Amino acid sequence: MLLGRARQCEVLDRLLVGARDGHGGALVVHGEAGIGKTALLEYAVGAAQGFQVLRAVGNEAERELPFAALQQLSAPGLVGLEALPQPQRDALRVAFGLVAGPAPDRLLVGLAGLSLVSQVAAERPVLCVVDDTQWLDRQSAQALAFVARRLETEPVAFVFGARVVPDEVRGLPELNVSGLVESDALALLRSVLPDRVDAAVLERFVAETHGNPLALLELPRGLTPAQLAGGFARLHFDTPVPVAPVLL
Repeated sequence: MLLGRARQCEVLDRLLVGARDGHGGALVVHGEAGIGKTALLEYAVGAAQGFQVLRAVGNEAERELPFAALQQLSAPGLVGLEALPQPQRDALRVAFGLVAGPAPDRLLVGLAGLSLVSQVAAERPVLCVVDDTQWLDRQSAQALAFVARRLETEPVAFVFGARVVPDEVRGLPELNVSGLVESDALALLRSVLPDRVDAAVLERFVAETHGNPLALLELPRGLTPAQLAGGFARLHFDTPVPVAPVLL
């Protein structure tokens, strides 16, 4: 279990158990930058023993490239492209730039994506993981959401990670990830800081970061040992704490 994320890990575990039993489903894991979404997605990958894992990551630089993320996730399943119904096969070939043609019908592309995932799942359960969903190109987001909504009888688990829930995946089950509670935040800090750190400094870190794990890990790196020490050298409470750059 991840520190302070027992409930979230249990939700992911239930999703995987359902997929193993042939009752697929989807989940949108969302929260601010640095809150631990990617760590939860990696937890799901590690817990998906016996699953085929298909992955894609949204890239802000590729948002204007139609179907870029769908191609990324579908690449391992393209060996089964010839087995698709011809309309779906032709639509996907055009979408992925394998052949020239007019813009493909979005419904056919979505159906083709679902067919490819189903083919892979015929051999063993599948976990589809899409991180940084907020940066997907619109066509991929629509196609992947189409697939994620049609998994009830498939051994497939679909997990999206996003800072905010994009319109394309709105309506799917959601898992909001917020900051760590104080006890867990302090435990995380103590795991990376020297033994002798003033308690007031630790509490200030937790308050300033609102329990954001990445901010908790990065923030102390900008401070000197004297600022972290106790007594008169402790961090003054009027000293600016640079939280924002950590979360860019």
